[in-house]
Amino acid sequence: QLRLVESGGGLVQPGGSLRLSCAASGSPFNYYTIGWFRQAPGKEREGVSCISLLGERTDYADSVKGRFTISRDNAKNMAVLQMNSLKPEDTAVYFCAAAQFRECRLRASTYDSWGQGTQVTVSS
Repeated sequence: QLRLVESGGGLVQPGGSLRLSCAASGSPFNYYTIGWFRQAPGKEREGVSCISLLGERTDYADSVKGRFTISRDNAKNMAVLQMNSLKPEDTAVYFCAAAQFRECRLRASTYDSWGQGTQVTVSS
């Protein structure tokens, strides 16, 4: 099973940027579609973005389209979520997840490997 470790969270002012990384180990990274999810206190975990095995397909939640960009480097076993123009409502714990299907999905229940999460706080 793939092991995932997120990094890059922190405190940022509205309008600022953060770059989240997801480092993978334990299995061939290019066997897995990668998803980014977030969960705010008292809310359900929601899909933010996903990227297919070779990066040929991506998808984004409407709330982050045009502001977030997902990418992956299979040679480095890493996925990245670049977050720009951050808003207070982006505050949440962000998780990366992996699953062995080819298409890109934003439904958390379909992923079976999860990282521990990294906190993102957008506040002035």
